Order: sequence, then structure tokens, then C-alpha cells
Amino acid sequence: MEYIIIGLLVILIILVMILILKKNNNKDNLDMLERLSRFEVSINKNILDFKSDLEKNIVNDFNNMNEKIDVRLENINKTVYERIDNNFEKTNKTFTSVIERLSKIDEAQKKIDNLSMDIVSLESILTDKKTRGIFGEVNLNNILKSIFGERNERLYSIQYHLPNNTIADSVIFAPNPLGTIVIDSKFPLENYQVMVDKKRDDSVRNIAFKDFKRDVKKHIDDIHDKYIIDGVTSDSAMMFIPAEAIFAEINAYHYDLVEYAYKRRVWLVSPTTLISTLSMIMMIVQNMERDKYANIIHEELNKLGIEFTRFKERFDKLSKSIQTVNNDALSFQVTTDKIKKRFDRISTVEIKDEDGTELIDI
Repeated sequence: MEYIIIGLLVILIILVMILILKKNNNKDNLDMLERLSRFEVSINKNILDFKSDLEKNIVNDFNNMNEKIDVRLENINKTVYERIDNNFEKTNKTFTSVIERLSKIDEAQKKIDNLSMDIVSLESILTDKKTRGIFGEVNLNNILKSIFGERNERLYSIQYHLPNNTIADSVIFAPNPLGTIVIDSKFPLENYQVMVDKKRDDSVRNIAFKDFKRDVKKHIDDIHDKYIIDGVTSDSAMMFIPAEAIFAEINAYHYDLVEYAYKRRVWLVSPTTLISTLSMIMMIVQNMERDKYANIIHEELNKLGIEFTRFKERFDKLSKSIQTVNNDALSFQVTTDKIKKRFDRISTVEIKDEDGTELIDI
């Protein structure tokens, strides 16, 4: 760009000088004009050469720039494609994971729907008192079987007949001093549901609150009067409440019922606490059985020790007798050797007459 400006200035100067020379029409000026013309031609040639070189350099630079731009664009496209592929792969995995989770959520929703139907059917079942009683008995029986085993009549019994013509849901034959413990299932559900339903009026809930207390006390009295018999059962019994929520309600907000049950010697238990209680009883029974067999083994070992002492005494006597017989046998052998030697001597004795003539050689 600088060369072009210089060339233009030179041309401008030449033109000015030509104009001046035209005004001064003489020989020197003509020579000067000729030289200026040649200089102009040289300048024009240089300018044309410079222009040609400049065009070539510009074309080369442009081509190099295009090549570099193509290379960079290719690298950029390659990087973009790689990132697009990676993002597409990640998106595909995420989409697949989302589909799997949606399918699991759909399965869980179906299970929840089935569970809701089961709960509705269970609620419809538990609305009947007789059905609730059967539900509590079945739950109680399953707990007993899980702790003591199937048909373990030595430790528990179901639908047990007592001497006062009552039938207990189940009894446990615990070791002394516990004795025979009666467990009866009670399920005070109706008034409890009304009492905890916050959608009901407070007056209705207060009435249900009082009725719930009355129901629980009546159950406690029934168990005390029917299932605690002097000389037959233990001095206490258990009231099994199949619903953990009702048991927690009584222990958290109705401590007067807990004290009333304690005074009547009726222990309130839920499925969880009953399992713990029965497991403890089972542990006590097993420990007693182990102690029983351990005592038997100890007695037998003592008897075996006495017999072994007797065996040792008799063996010592036998050993002494054998030693005596052995000594006698040795003495007998010594005597036998002596007798044999004497017989040998006798067999070698020579008999002679008075003059010394040998008569018999034995």
C-alpha cells in the first residue's frame, strides 16, 4: 500500500514538471522532459512489477489462508461430529435409562394399585367383628408357629379348653414359675378409626374416644375373669392386639389403660412385642433343656469316674496277683533247674567195687 502511494506521488510530480516544462519551451527542458519520460516509464514498469508481485503474494497468501481455514474447519467439523456422537450416545443411554425407570415406575404403580385394592378388601373384611377376630387369631397362630415351630404341643396349644368351660385362643406352657400363660386376641378397631379420623367432628371423635377406652377395659376385664385361674394358669395373661397402630396409640396417649391392665395382671402385646416375649421364653426353655442335659451328663460322668476307680483298684489287685504268680513261676523254674542238675549228676555217677573195678556206669 505504501509503494502505491509513493508511485502515485511520483507520477503527480512528473505531471507537474511536464506542465511546467510546457510553459518553458526550451532545449534543456526538452532533455529534462525526455529523462522524466524515461523515468516515468521505469516507474510505471516498477509499479507494474510491484503490482504483479503483490497480486501473486496476495493470491499465495489467500491460498495459504484458505488451506489453513479448510484444515481448521475440517478439525472443527471433526470435533463437532465427535461431540455430537458422544452427546448422542449419552442422550441415548439417558433415554434408555429413563425408559427403564419409567417401566419400573409403571410396575410399581401397578403394585401400588393392587396393594390399594388389597387394602380396600382388607378394610372391608375388618369391618366385621367376627372376621376381625379370625384375623387376630390367624396372626397370633402364625407368630407362635414362627417362634416355637409347627405343632410343638410341648410348648404351646391353640384353641385350648380351660376347666371353667372357656376356650382360649392360645396358651404357652412356659417353665416355672411362669406356668401356663393364656394369650387372647382382641381387636378394638371401630371406635379407634373414628377417634383418629380428623375429618370427623370433634364431638363425634370425643364420643369415640370414650367408647374406645371402654372397649379396651372390657377386653382387659374379660381376659382377667376368664383366663386367669388359680392353680391352673399363670397369675397373669396376655392381650394380643394385632394392629401396631392401636397398640402404639394406647401406650402413647392412654397410659391410664396401661395402668389398668397392669392392675388386672393383663399384659398388652402387639405382634412385635409378642415376638420378642416369645423369643425370650423360647431362649429360657432352651437354656433349661441344656442345663438339664448338662446335669445328666455330669451325673453320668461322676458314675463313670466311680466305676473307673473300682476298675483301677481291681486291676491293681490283679496286677499284684499276676506279679506274685510270676515270682512263684520264677521260683518254680529255679527249683526245676536245680532238680534237673541233680538228675544230671546222678546220671553221671560211676559205681566201683572195693578193688577199684568199675561195675556200673549210670
